[in-house]
Amino acid sequence: MIENKKKPNPIDIHVGSRIRLRRTMLGMSQEKLGESLGITFQQIQKYEKGTNRVGASRLQNISSILNVPVSFFFEDAPGETPARADGMAEAASSNYVVDFLSSAEGLQLNRAFVKISDPKVRRRIVDLVKTLAEEGDAE
Repeated sequence: MIENKKKPNPIDIHVGSRIRLRRTMLGMSQEKLGESLGITFQQIQKYEKGTNRVGASRLQNISSILNVPVSFFFEDAPGETPARADGMAEAASSNYVVDFLSSAEGLQLNRAFVKISDPKVRRRIVDLVKTLAEEGDAE
């Protein structure tokens, strides 16, 4: 007997995790996103887990609501080559970025950082963090 339960496609899981990442970065609930799309929060849960595949028109609507290009949902997708279009090889930013931005600290840091409008202050914060990281490596 063949079992009908299929595992979610890795791309569907990745797209779902990117939807969740962006939604949480904006502080938006599953209910609010579902409401904006005219669907239930349970459907959003299924999209975010990769259990249900997101159709093209729905993904376009989600990208509009979350204010990102559709390509955002496919960045660092499984099977994506790390070489850039300009020929420069670059390591994929990998899951550690998504993991960090999904953490409580990463979310708080990101939300606070984007509220800083002065580019000079932002640059100084980046420099400070780099310096602190170098000090941690030296120990």
